Amino acid sequence: MSDEPLDLATLQRRLADFAAARNWQPYHTPKNLAAALSVEASELVEIFTWLTPEESARVMSDPDTAHRVTDEIADVLAYLLQLCEVLGVDPLAALDAKIDRNERRFPI
Repeated sequence: MSDEPLDLATLQRRLADFAAARNWQPYHTPKNLAAALSVEASELVEIFTWLTPEESARVMSDPDTAHRVTDEIADVLAYLLQLCEVLGVDPLAALDAKIDRNERRFPI
């Protein structure tokens, strides 16, 4: 674990360093990262499959399930940040711009 403050740039750098240390960069193509992101998102969905809305709202109350949810969210975010890094997309700027477009598209 790093002592650096948590921010997206720091996390992206840690992910890139982790992959570089293992010579994984050739596999971190946009296509592969997008596919991995989809798989991890599906694993997150799997946890909620067949739960009622009420059960899904309480999913974090069970420590084992909470741990699984947290891990899958981390996996989704890791692949998303790696994809953004490879494509040169600033995820915060992309989200900010998308919210702006949605506010114009869906006025109050």
